[in-house]
Amino acid sequence: MLRNCLEPWHLLIVAIVAIALFGSKKLPDTARALGKSMRILKSEAKAMKETDVSPGTDPRT
Repeated sequence: MLRNCLEPWHLLIVAIVAIALFGSKKLPDTARALGKSMRILKSEAKAMKETDVSPGTDPRT
């Protein structure tokens, strides 16, 4: 059912809608902010994972 969700023309439509909503001037800033947020989220998730399962502890308890 979800196999054909992201065909190339779907991505093209999403890109056109994004340009129409944000405008060509604000789109790079928006993409940069989104990328920065994703990097922060990844680093925080990695830090939480490392502190939750430290060597010598039993993660099942």
